[in-house]
Amino acid sequence: TELDTARQELKEFIPHVKNISNSTIKKMAGRDLIRFKEFKKQGIAVKFGRFTQKENKQIQKNVEEFLSLTGIDSAEKLLFTSRYPDDKDTIHRLKTDHHFCEKISEGIPRPWRLVYYRARKIFDPNNYKGRYSKEEKEKLKKYQALHGNDWKKISELMSRSNLSVAMKYSEIKSAANYGPWTQEETQKLKNAVKEVLERKLKAENPNSLEKSDTDLWVEREKLHQALPWTEIETKVGSRYWRQCKQKWNSILTSKLARGQESYRGTSGLQAKINLIKRLYETKAEDANEVNWDELSNAFGDVPRAYVQSKFYRLKVSSVPLWKRKTFSEIIDYLYEKKLPELEEKL
Repeated sequence: TELDTARQELKEFIPHVKNISNSTIKKMAGRDLIRFKEFKKQGIAVKFGRFTQKENKQIQKNVEEFLSLTGIDSAEKLLFTSRYPDDKDTIHRLKTDHHFCEKISEGIPRPWRLVYYRARKIFDPNNYKGRYSKEEKEKLKKYQALHGNDWKKISELMSRSNLSVAMKYSEIKSAANYGPWTQEETQKLKNAVKEVLERKLKAENPNSLEKSDTDLWVEREKLHQALPWTEIETKVGSRYWRQCKQKWNSILTSKLARGQESYRGTSGLQAKINLIKRLYETKAEDANEVNWDELSNAFGDVPRAYVQSKFYRLKVSSVPLWKRKTFSEIIDYLYEKKLPELEEKL
């Protein structure tokens, strides 16, 4: 079949081709084979692993040239089209008309998808900018003394996101305690979360909290919504927000583990099947594009961290060489290879 031929031809360029799913092979046959053969003529081998500085520059050049060719006014619009629902159709049309795939990967001997991911990483304005240097931390303290908690202003002065500067400041401010949590701290954390959740519940439904209900708050609130961590940090007093969040997630996970006995056996299989199907339906190219909160409904009332850890275990135990695969290749593999196995078992 065409598929076998494509797989055979790709094998010359990609040694681990037997572990790649059929739908990815189809895409690679269309996007990559001709390019790979061209590179071979020039005596250039296909590469994996870290991108070099030279390759990063080439990607920037390719993106800028594509923008001036099509008149799309920013790399963010080109690479994160879903953030611009009004312009989506126009941008997709321009991408197709001007051969976005070929243009973006020109001169880079790597699978197209890896080039595309790298471009997204380079051009995402909200991207994680790495650790704060000593100077930056000093600047942050100084700006906070001048402007108080005006994080919008401070974020402009520091070219970091609002959230990043606010969270970093809270981390600096609380001389964090890194030892194991004491019973008293854990209790403070639970009380703080409870207060916040009760307040939210009251705001949403003023008559909801009768006395007998207070023990039900954990179940009622589904537990896995976003919480105001800096406020909780203040109430706990001895830990910074990220520690509070991690601790809370571990409390939840152990609570759930006790209530999760039902996820052994048949319903465990069913939950895995649902998870793979839901992930496949999202057509996400990247883990960041997945709405994990929505997905957690596939498992019943569990926090997103629980679903993410389920996915992680599934990926590590079922997908050979998963570290070399992109997110969507992993999902394709699970859908094509693992799903039939699980359904058979069920």
